[in-house]
Amino acid sequence: MKVAVWDTYVKRADGEKMHFDIIVPEDMKNEEMIYTYGMEYLKEKNIKSAELTSKECKFCHIEKANDNMLADLNSAGYHIVEMENCNN
Repeated sequence: MKVAVWDTYVKRADGEKMHFDIIVPEDMKNEEMIYTYGMEYLKEKNIKSAELTSKECKFCHIEKANDNMLADLNSAGYHIVEMENCNN
């Protein structure tokens, strides 16, 4: 299965910039839903962010899904890849 990777950068309250990817099915085009997935992730991490828009989150590329991605896509509809400053 191919997935779309949405590159996301969010400023944390301590000033550090978080970098994570939101992984969704290749055919998902609903940007508002993708931003909602990102906000759900931030809420789970207890990171306060007023909004997630095209300024913070942009389509990056298409890639082949791995098993972890597929499991999350099947259960939650999305997968997060933590890149930088995602853990307090």
